[in-house]
Amino acid sequence: MISKFKTQKYKLLIAALLISSFSFAQRDTNKWKAQIALGVNSPSQSGFVEGFESKSMNFPTINAGFQRMFKPQFGAKLDFGFNRFSSDGDSPDFKVNYTRLNAQFVYDPTELITFLPEQIRLVAHVGPGYTFVKPLGDYSNNKVSFLNVMAGLEIHYGLTQRMSLYTDVSYILGLGKDFDPVIDGFGSFNGNLLTITFGITFSLSGCQYC
Repeated sequence: MISKFKTQKYKLLIAALLISSFSFAQRDTNKWKAQIALGVNSPSQSGFVEGFESKSMNFPTINAGFQRMFKPQFGAKLDFGFNRFSSDGDSPDFKVNYTRLNAQFVYDPTELITFLPEQIRLVAHVGPGYTFVKPLGDYSNNKVSFLNVMAGLEIHYGLTQRMSLYTDVSYILGLGKDFDPVIDGFGSFNGNLLTITFGITFSLSGCQYC
């Protein structure tokens, strides 16, 4: 009888240790993550001087970054984005490279949303950054840079404990000044940008063979 009791006790202890180790591994793999995504962008028309107009949807948008979660729900990330958009309609021909660098606060409310499937996670992000706009071709001298504030929402679908596919919809509020003189704005941009991207996120921390 005593022997059976000891056997049961050891089984329970081993099970508890395994569950604890698995839970710790899950938390640990969420600490550091890398992201890369590809998508499209839509610049606000108000960011161009009169006579210049961009396509409403442009390719490509490329985003890449690193994320650190300090708690299950709260974290921060540093990310880089490259966007290109070009002229449309009767506008003079132009192309613009729009590059940004942002430091953002990250919030994951998934644990509070009980109706979501287990593989789905929601992640909101917001934070300041800096934008570099470089026109190409005839207007290459009209470079401009300015502060921005970015906010977005990511939807993740877990493939494994360490990897997920995700889509991100973000809006970048440009804090650039008006072009003065107006000729400085020919082929350039100082407005807001909407981006939609699809990518992959993977863990850089935690056990190697989880």
